Amino acid sequence: MQLLQFIKGYLDDPRAVGSIIPSSRGLADAVTKAAGVRDARTIVEFGPGTGVFTSVIQQSLNDEAVFLAIEIRKDFVEVVRERCPGVHVFHDSAANVQQCLEAVGRQKCDCIISGLPFALFDDELQDQLLDASYEALEPGGVFVTFTYIFAQHLPKGEKFYERLRERFVSVDKTRTVWTNVFPAFAYRALK
Repeated sequence: MQLLQFIKGYLDDPRAVGSIIPSSRGLADAVTKAAGVRDARTIVEFGPGTGVFTSVIQQSLNDEAVFLAIEIRKDFVEVVRERCPGVHVFHDSAANVQQCLEAVGRQKCDCIISGLPFALFDDELQDQLLDASYEALEPGGVFVTFTYIFAQHLPKGEKFYERLRERFVSVDKTRTVWTNVFPAFAYRALK
């Protein structure tokens, strides 16, 4: 059912969803590990879609952690709320991350995990989202987002990588998850 809803979401608005099928468990594990979720007190997820990453993140939380997810599509918000009770799921733009944090009594977060299709966004939206992410992170916090291996060499993919490097102290890449459709890796950007 969630797969069908994801495909429908893609067909309705491919630029917002970014992929015809959800990410794999392997990619979710790699991203969650890169973000340091087990040790984080406050975790934010951008664009949870139907909750593939959300459920993996939720399983990795420590007892004191606060976890919130921000999703722009109302139908996906409902799916994630049902699939992952206990997660604060906001129907909003990730650009409003600060207001969402304040709504759960936090000023900053330790990590942001993004499932947003940055390569499909225009320059202005990329800047808006990255600036909001940087401001929401604690010093030493991490921003983790994945990309398909073929997209990193496209002009928009290369430009996005440069945007990360302009803002963050360091930007590393995780291993490639070849079992994901399509093969992908994550950028881990340190504030």
